[in-house]
Amino acid sequence: MTRGLVRVAAGLVAAALALGGGAVSAEQWGGIEPGESTMAVVKSLRGTPTRTTKQKVDGYDTEEWVYEDAKAPAGIRRLTVDFGLVTKQGYRPDLVRSLKLDPKPGAFDKESITTGWGPPVGVGKEGEVDFYFYQEGLFVYFAKDGHGVATMTFTPPQLPPPGAIPAR
Repeated sequence: MTRGLVRVAAGLVAAALALGGGAVSAEQWGGIEPGESTMAVVKSLRGTPTRTTKQKVDGYDTEEWVYEDAKAPAGIRRLTVDFGLVTKQGYRPDLVRSLKLDPKPGAFDKESITTGWGPPVGVGKEGEVDFYFYQEGLFVYFAKDGHGVATMTFTPPQLPPPGAIPAR
């Protein structure tokens, strides 16, 4: 995970609480919606993960499920689902915090992203890597070639990250 994604993950709790009552709903992928879907839903949709990891994030016990190769969706090398989210009702260890797709080369490019999700709310650069930001909670990081998609991370709705500028 890049440092930027770690910062994003650390900021999810505050952003989810700040936007909790708003009209913006989270983006979902394959029936998995961050901030709404539970471990039981993910397991019913994707089956048993390739591997699981328990970890601490901001002092909370969290869990990560990884689906790789044949267990990943078509066109995706790896699907990573992170569980554990603070909500207005308190901490929910079984709630999807984020979902990260590592697509196979050529599966997505800038054109397919804007066709599927529309123009981004913001764009930015982290090191040599361009990214798109969608308020619904989608972050798209492009490959160093600037065209292919390296990762797509789905989260609850977000405020723009520092350094993102409005898309034109």
